[in-house]
Amino acid sequence: MFSYLNGIPMAAISLKLSDDLLEASGRYATALRLTRAEYIRRALAQMNRETRARLRARRLGEASRKVRGESMRVNAEFAAIERDVDA
Repeated sequence: MFSYLNGIPMAAISLKLSDDLLEASGRYATALRLTRAEYIRRALAQMNRETRARLRARRLGEASRKVRGESMRVNAEFAAIERDVDA
């Protein structure tokens, strides 16, 4: 474990990339005035955020489907109460 970026502990990994991906990441990193390593760290962080959001949306959708039947039953009860003038 290295303490490299602003004292943040970092582990080293070995990564195999296609020549095209390696060249593009180096070119874009240079355009953004970043090291290739920092560019890749940021890309991974962005992918992690996007994946976390997609997984959360999936979990919320599954939870919504699980309670949908009960919600419809409760809504029907309220609708019946609203229609009943003697209630």
